[in-house]
This record gives sequence, C-alpha cells and structure tokens, in this order.
Amino acid sequence: MKSTIRVFFGIFLAATTVTATQAIAADGENIFKAKNCQSCHYTAGPAREKSIADQLAKKGPELWYAGSKFQSAWLQKWLQDPAVIRPLAYNSLSEMNLGNHARLAADDAVAVSEFLMSLVSSEVEAGVIKPKNHPKGRLIFRKKMPCSGCHQFPDRNKISGGMSGPSLVGAGSRLNPDWIYAYLKNGQVFKPFKDMPTFAGLLRETDLQAVAAYIATFE
Repeated sequence: MKSTIRVFFGIFLAATTVTATQAIAADGENIFKAKNCQSCHYTAGPAREKSIADQLAKKGPELWYAGSKFQSAWLQKWLQDPAVIRPLAYNSLSEMNLGNHARLAADDAVAVSEFLMSLVSSEVEAGVIKPKNHPKGRLIFRKKMPCSGCHQFPDRNKISGGMSGPSLVGAGSRLNPDWIYAYLKNGQVFKPFKDMPTFAGLLRETDLQAVAAYIATFE
C-alpha cells in the first residue's frame, strides 16, 4: 500500500512540475510578444518555409529551435546581461554589432528562457556528442576546414579567428553539443540561406562528431 502511495505521489509531483513549467513558458511567450521580440526573431519553423527576403527582414537569428541549440542556464543569464556573440551585425559583412540587445529582469528572463527552451527540433538527437578536446576535431577546425577564418575561438590565452560568423568563444556553456553536430551535418535545416558550407559529404561522420566535440569544449 505504501509503495502504491509513493508511486502515485511521484506521478502527481511530476505532473505538477510539468504543468508549472508549461505555465512559466506560457508567461515567457507573452513577455516575448509584449516586448516585440518577434520583430527580430522567428519562433516558428521550419526554416525552409522562409525566403531570402524573410531572412533579410530579421535582425537576429531564428529561435524556433532554441531549446535544441542553447543551454538553459546560459540563456537565462544572457537574457539578463546580453553580450555580443556576433562581432558583425546580423546580415551584415561590414557593420559592427553595437551590442544593444534588450535586457530582461531576472523573473522575465527565467520565463522567456522556459519558453525558448520549449522550442525544439526533431533534427537534433540527444546524447550523441560529449565535449572532448579531440585532436582530429582540433586539426579539422584549425587547419583542414576554414572554420577559424569566420569564427572567433579561444586560443590559449588569446582569442583568434575571423569575424564574419558568430563567435564560438564560450560555446561550451552556450551551445548544446548535439545541436553543433546537427548544424555541421545539415545546417540548411536550421538556416537555408547561409554562407557556411554543409559539411556532410565533405567530412566523414566521425570527423563531424570530432569537430562538434571539440567546439563543445570552448570556454
């Protein structure tokens, strides 16, 4: 009898937690809309339904897969104190990013983060990539492919790399390693109009995984 009660209580507690999380996410969606965040970011996908004109009309990245891309703790913190991720302004190859993203109060950041983390893509399989300073991944990132020509990354005690793509400094705490792999494998699922090449066919599956694991170690 006691065992049955414990099981019932566990189910009830889990259901209550899910309901509470859903309520917070709903609040976050309302805040997101009230602050007109959708004027810069898409939260509806898939990306293939968007045209080039749609992409150019936005001032920030698509967020319809935010829950598959980001790590929740990082997202909550960033929404309260946004730091520049892209050295150049979105959709620009010459204009510098002014870093004027709106800040949210702590409670609002939690709610909006819950909303964004509820937006996931079935293209991202969980548990595939574990962060690892993989020698092969390091070689491909720095030498074999032009990754470092477009992306800033931590290089011992300095920051190296290009500025045309988003910075990968702090990627280990910002990005979901499984999303990194999915994006390298088939980035057009997430962003059909992009300068970054699709590496499937250029690199072996194991090499893609090695690069993703390596990027996931960046501090």
